[in-house]
Amino acid sequence: MERLTPLHCNGCMNEILVLGGTGKTGRRIVHRLHAAGIPVRVGSRTAPIPFDWTDRATWAPALSGIETVYVSYYPDLAVPGAPDDIGAFTTAAVDAGVSRLVLLSGRGEDEAATCERVVQGAGIDWTVLRCSWFNQNFSEDYLLDAVLAGEVALPVADVPEPFVDADDIADVAVAALTQDGHAGQVYELTGPRLLTFADAVAEIAAATGRPVTFVQVPPQDYAAALPPEVAELLMYLFTTVLDGRNAHLTGDLRRVLGREPRDFAEYAKATADVW
Repeated sequence: MERLTPLHCNGCMNEILVLGGTGKTGRRIVHRLHAAGIPVRVGSRTAPIPFDWTDRATWAPALSGIETVYVSYYPDLAVPGAPDDIGAFTTAAVDAGVSRLVLLSGRGEDEAATCERVVQGAGIDWTVLRCSWFNQNFSEDYLLDAVLAGEVALPVADVPEPFVDADDIADVAVAALTQDGHAGQVYELTGPRLLTFADAVAEIAAATGRPVTFVQVPPQDYAAALPPEVAELLMYLFTTVLDGRNAHLTGDLRRVLGREPRDFAEYAKATADVW
């Protein structure tokens, strides 16, 4: 693929709708688009024009006048009802005149693949970004408290994972949203090396200079301690998706951006003050 200049928008000055615009990837995308002088509409429940996946009445106003959309589904494409929501949203987007969708998808998730096929069959330009575990899961929300407490206890065996950085995902997303050459592409985004969760926690301990340990716990014990509303999803991600199916690297990020992905050790050093 021809290497494209980052943040070069080929005549694309209409507002870009970024769903999940306050989330891990969305807020980074919004920041980059603002910095490039590209108009952005933040898709969130608290935005001036609100968007809520659970309230379809909000979809048409959020899509009005929009040609390009970054689609990040909350809470995850693996949850029941996601394909139906993605199908209804894709139809609404096409009806509203949207001509390009960039979907954040889950790597190795059968349910996410179903949602991908819905977007791919919409008859407009599409790009799929398949990702697995974000580096930032350790520093933003989910695992932050565990790291701060000095012990990350998860029902995960010694399975290598290609942890990917949310900033790298945002860079690829901006390229797909604003540049030509990405339509019809499925990008599997990974970091530059495979690490187990124990490896990742050890990198955090080294970066912070304090003890942070990883403990493998039985799945049933972990599930019993989870809030009911997230237990099924998290156990699916830990016990099904983390079975080694994603234990390989790709060169897709390098192919899009012309540079190497950010290494987990670099992320940990840059984030040490958070922990």
